Amino acid sequence: MPIHPIEYRYGTKEMKEIWTEENYLRKLLDVEVALSVVEAELGIIPKNAAETITAKAKTVSLDMVKNIEDEIGHDIMAVVLAISKKCGDFGEWVHFGATSNDIIDTARALQFKESIIVLEKHLKELLRVLIDLSYDNRKKVCSGRTHGQIAIPTTYGMRFGIWASEIDRHLDRMKELSKRLLVGKLSGAVGTMASLGADGIEVQKRLMDRLHLEPAEITNQVIQRDTYAEYLFWLANIATTLDKICIELRTLQRTEIGELRERFGNKQVGSSTMPHKRNPIKSEQVCGIARVVRSYVEPALLNNTLWDERDLTNSSCERIILPEASILADHIIRLTSKILSNLEFDERNIKNNLEILGGLNLSERIMIELAKRGVGRQEAHKIMRNIAMEVYSSGKEPINVIKNNETIKRYFKDEEIDRIMTQEDYIGMSVTIVENLVKRLEEKWF
Repeated sequence: MPIHPIEYRYGTKEMKEIWTEENYLRKLLDVEVALSVVEAELGIIPKNAAETITAKAKTVSLDMVKNIEDEIGHDIMAVVLAISKKCGDFGEWVHFGATSNDIIDTARALQFKESIIVLEKHLKELLRVLIDLSYDNRKKVCSGRTHGQIAIPTTYGMRFGIWASEIDRHLDRMKELSKRLLVGKLSGAVGTMASLGADGIEVQKRLMDRLHLEPAEITNQVIQRDTYAEYLFWLANIATTLDKICIELRTLQRTEIGELRERFGNKQVGSSTMPHKRNPIKSEQVCGIARVVRSYVEPALLNNTLWDERDLTNSSCERIILPEASILADHIIRLTSKILSNLEFDERNIKNNLEILGGLNLSERIMIELAKRGVGRQEAHKIMRNIAMEVYSSGKEPINVIKNNETIKRYFKDEEIDRIMTQEDYIGMSVTIVENLVKRLEEKWF
C-alpha cells in the first residue's frame, strides 16, 4: 500500500527508477562484479572465479537478498552471500579484500552519476524555456518593484533573464560538484587498504576506471560526507531558485496585480466553494516542496560528523534524504518548466500597473534630467521627493504637480515633461542586456 507521496504523486519516472531498491541492488552487484574482474586481472583471485561471479551475479534477486538479510541483519553481507550461494566454490572469492562501504559508497556514486544526468537534462529544458521567454519578452515593459512598491520600469525579458542566469550558474556548479561527488573507494575497513596490501592502490584505480568513476584520494571506512552535503546543498540551492521564481509568479497572479497567471484547464476547479477562483496551485506546490528539499541540508552536514573512522548514524539518514531530495528536486524542476511554458500574460493589467502612479515612478528620470541641466543631484532629489509627498498627501494628479513646480517650470517645457514621463522610454540598456545574455547562454549550452 503506497504511503509516501513520492510513490503516487510526485517525481519523474526516470529519477524514481534510479533510487529504487532494484537499481541500488544492480549497482551493488555491478561493483562486486567489477571488483572480481579487476582482482582476476591482477592475479589476486582466480580468473574462473571472476567469470563465475560475473555470470551468476545477474541471477541474484532482490527477494533473495532480503530473505538473507532477514536472517543475518546485514544488508551488504546479504548481497555477498546471495552471490556466493550462486557461485558454488568460487563464491569464497566474492567481496575479496573489500569492506561494506567500499561497495556502498561506490554504488552510491553510480546512482549520483545517473541522477546528475537526469537533473542536467531537466535543468537544460528549464533553461531553454527561460531563454525563450527572456528573448520573446525583452521589449515587454512592466513595472519594476522594490520592497513590494512600484519602482522604475523594467521588462519581463529582464525578469526571465535573471532566472535564466541563475539556472546557468546551477549547471556550472553541477560540473564542478561532479568532480568531487562521482568518486568511489576500495580502501578497506579504515582506509589503509591493508586487506589488499601493495595491490590496493592499483585495484582501486582499475576498479574506478572500469566503473567510470574517480578513485578517492584518501578515506577512512567511508568517503567523507562533505561531498554528499555539497550535492544536497546544490539541490537545495536549485529548489530555492525555483521557489523564488514561483513566489514571483504567485505575486504577479494576485488579483490586485494580475499581470500573468498559470494556465487554467477548461475543466480545472480552483475552489470547492468559490467557483470563480483560479489559484496558482502548481507554483504553490513548487514553493512547498522547495521547503522540504532545503530541510535536508542540515542532516546532510551532520552526516559528515561521524565518530573516528566512522559510525552508522549517516546510513539510515542517507537512505531517506538522498532519494527524496533527488526525486523532489527533479520533480519541481520539471514542474517549473511546465508552469513557465504555459504562462498567460494580461497586457491590460501590465499597462495599468505601469501607469498606476501617474508617472510618479519616473521621478528618478526627472531628477537625473534636472541634474544634467544644472540643478545639483541632491537638490533635484529633494525637489522630486517633495513633489511625491505632495501627491501622496493631496491626491492631486502627479503630472500637474510636476508641471506646476517652479524649479521644473524653469528648466522644462510641458511637452518635455510629457516626453520624459513616457514609461516605455526608460528601460535603459535592458534589451541589449537580455540579448547579450541570450546569445551567451545559447552558445554555451545549446
